[in-house]
Amino acid sequence: MNLKVISRNVGLALLVSALFMLLSVLMSLLDGGDSALTPLLISFSITFIVGVFPFIFVRKTEQITLKDGYMIIFLSWLLSFIFGALPYALWGGPFTVVNAWFESVSGFTTTGATILEDIEGLPRSLVFWRASTHFIGGLGVVVFLLLIIPNSSPVRLRLTNMELSSLSRDDYRSRANRTVFIFAYVYLGLCAASFLIYWICGMPVFDAICHAFSICAAGGFSSRNLSIGSFGSPLISVVTIVFMFLASIHYGLVFIALVNRTLRPLKNNILRFYVVGLAVISLITSLSLKLQSVDEGWGQAFLDGTFHVVSYASSTGFGLSDNSTWPILPSFMLVVVSLICGCAGSPTGGLKVDRVLVLFKAIHMQIQKALYPSAIFEVRMGRRVLRDEEIYPHVLYISLFFLLIGISTILCMVLGDPNGHALTGTLASLANVGPSIGTIGAMDNYNAEPTALKFIFSADMFLGRVEIYPVFAVFYSIFHRK
Repeated sequence: MNLKVISRNVGLALLVSALFMLLSVLMSLLDGGDSALTPLLISFSITFIVGVFPFIFVRKTEQITLKDGYMIIFLSWLLSFIFGALPYALWGGPFTVVNAWFESVSGFTTTGATILEDIEGLPRSLVFWRASTHFIGGLGVVVFLLLIIPNSSPVRLRLTNMELSSLSRDDYRSRANRTVFIFAYVYLGLCAASFLIYWICGMPVFDAICHAFSICAAGGFSSRNLSIGSFGSPLISVVTIVFMFLASIHYGLVFIALVNRTLRPLKNNILRFYVVGLAVISLITSLSLKLQSVDEGWGQAFLDGTFHVVSYASSTGFGLSDNSTWPILPSFMLVVVSLICGCAGSPTGGLKVDRVLVLFKAIHMQIQKALYPSAIFEVRMGRRVLRDEEIYPHVLYISLFFLLIGISTILCMVLGDPNGHALTGTLASLANVGPSIGTIGAMDNYNAEPTALKFIFSADMFLGRVEIYPVFAVFYSIFHRK
């Protein structure tokens, strides 16, 4: 492996975190120097020094191999987690070392699971840093890195093809270099638009910034203990539903719709499958909430049900009401959508609706072949015919995803699962949704979970965010040098 190219590019990723730590320091100074000023200042200094170190002592090189690329992705995320935990650990309070690590991993992976019981008791600068980890992680620490690397660099081209999977480009064709900027434009546009509309709807500026950072990243960190429910505004709730949905669909389709001013992307069969699925599940959930007397009025039931379904499906994890006491049916609906989540080419987690649709079509084709062995059948995604070698990786990924759920659940039970969250916590973490059902629902937290489970859930968050393969590729290259 080329340690020079790895260290320089990982250093760039750390400098991105250092920049937002500096902004958090400025936030603290604006508040008159709150209790998080010193922890943030120390964290910024350490992160900046480590990040800039390779540029002083390591000569620039443009050569990069596949192993180097995967190692850059792996280390950029891992070191972001470690240095991102420093402000929490140095501030103290509820942040033990384990809790600081968990909060940092959850933030950068845009999972949104938290150990905090009183978010409003934190200094605003620390809340801002917490929201910033979502903003950085939503676009991806590696994508931030790609925005800095010159267009002509072979490092940029190789990392682009590795960070942005082929799945996210199946329905949107563009040059790799241009794709990075398109994703960034849409991401920043959604963030700016959500902030402005939140502010117009009456949300305070600081809260609007924090929630905009979270919503564009499909994260779930809120600046309030009761999340979106604390504002008590149906208008803000509806705005949140709209932006959670927009953040969960393919950014290439959003770009085409905005630039060309056309509704042609609505004809995309993956998007139609996603929208119809959300509508049906939202209807079932809302009807269940009303008929089982969870919500008194029909309007509240439909708002409550639709909000949480879109929140979990987009892997955002915002809460509108306490869903810990929901009946079995609506709770099950939330588990289903949190497993599948949104579209490829967006910050959402889970299996991705694209893979699920490919799986359904592949199963349908196999049933047809069993009935008519002599006939020829194809799997089509729109006008495109998928070959077997294109279907296989998606089916394999789904199998691997469920295998990891099984392994993590068993490990949690073996190491001690006093709260009974082995399965639901694993699923919510690997899918990067954050909240689940029961006592780790939308208004609850993971503080009561044992230390061992927090580490397992953190590992699941990481695997889910990078879509498993880069982590496995790094470990394979380490233990199988040939």
